[in-house]
Amino acid sequence: MIDAATRHVRLDIRDPAFYRDPLPTYAALHAACPAFYWEEPGQWFFTGYDQVNALLRDRRFGRQILHVATRAELGMPDPKPHLADFDRLEHHSLLELEPPAHTRLRTLVNRAFVSRHVEALRPEIAALCHRLIDGFEKDGRVELLKTYAEIVPVTVIARMLGVPLDMAPSLLDWSHRMVKMYVFNPSEETEHDANRASADFDAYLRSIIAWKRDNPADDLLTHMITSEKDGERLTDDELVSTAVLLLNAGHEATVHQLGNAVATILQTGADPATLFAEDTTTERTVEECMRYAAPLHIFQRHALSDIALEEGITLKKGDRIGLMLAGANVDPRRFSDPSTFRPDRNEGPHLSFGAGIHFCIGAPLARLELKLSLPILFERLPTLRLAETPVVKDSYHFHGLERLDLTWG
Repeated sequence: MIDAATRHVRLDIRDPAFYRDPLPTYAALHAACPAFYWEEPGQWFFTGYDQVNALLRDRRFGRQILHVATRAELGMPDPKPHLADFDRLEHHSLLELEPPAHTRLRTLVNRAFVSRHVEALRPEIAALCHRLIDGFEKDGRVELLKTYAEIVPVTVIARMLGVPLDMAPSLLDWSHRMVKMYVFNPSEETEHDANRASADFDAYLRSIIAWKRDNPADDLLTHMITSEKDGERLTDDELVSTAVLLLNAGHEATVHQLGNAVATILQTGADPATLFAEDTTTERTVEECMRYAAPLHIFQRHALSDIALEEGITLKKGDRIGLMLAGANVDPRRFSDPSTFRPDRNEGPHLSFGAGIHFCIGAPLARLELKLSLPILFERLPTLRLAETPVVKDSYHFHGLERLDLTWG
């Protein structure tokens, strides 16, 4: 229910009609109140493109809050003991830090993700895509997530980091269990399971880091171990948290984006031969897939002080706000006919990678993976079509598929 007068919204995040296809809800919010108070989580959310873009860059807000206030001051409960391992990984995560710690850590990691280094991976990624398709082409039917969409980004980021590929199943398992925490009010069972996964992830990565100190190689983990900024190196806690973040992003966001993109192209009846005819059309198709079917829908931030944001929206220090990236991507004030998939669209950037200091560090890699894995798939299997209706994950925060069954021939 949307009350446009008060800007209060009641929206059941567990309603399949919502999480399976949130675009109609976003359209209604844009028409009634692009900024609204969502009653269940008890905080303000924003869907307008310009406002979300500005708030992502607004230094009055941050991912952290305890660097400017105490738990007692904010009325926050003490940390849950059964989340100690999960919280430790989060505490040192690049995604959660603010300057100057964020600046130092991002500078040390960023060199590996500049475009020229990522572009050098093109032949390897293309060969991987072809090799995977070789494995199922003769079958005439495939569940694409397990056989392709998961394997491409997981393999690439594992190889970049220097993590053995035979650990991929364990890495995926730990990631899947951890990201279940990024929803409203996770259950205590989910919390305990995410903490166990965090402890296992942490222990494994520490063993790899210790080994690489004695056996350096040409990989990202070795680079992070040996890099310095102003005479400082990353601590083991920072190394582990950064590796977890990069692996989780590769395991979750890119996997979902690839699955969402394939489903979108097939469901809308777009012609892959036209979409991927040349580099320019491929690039626009990839960007439109990320705008229209984004994998990450919400990014949250804290008010670092009392803020009168606009008439009717006053925030207290420590209040959280929700920035609806996917909602901003379908703002009719920014994009014409926003709920329609238009691969030839050229109306400016989407916000699926965020903005500001927390803009996704892996964006160049994700874009390259999509610009290779999508055209190669449709070129190799030109009669590709849906075998079953795609099964959407029972999740809103990360929007992706549970299954994507395809057939051809």
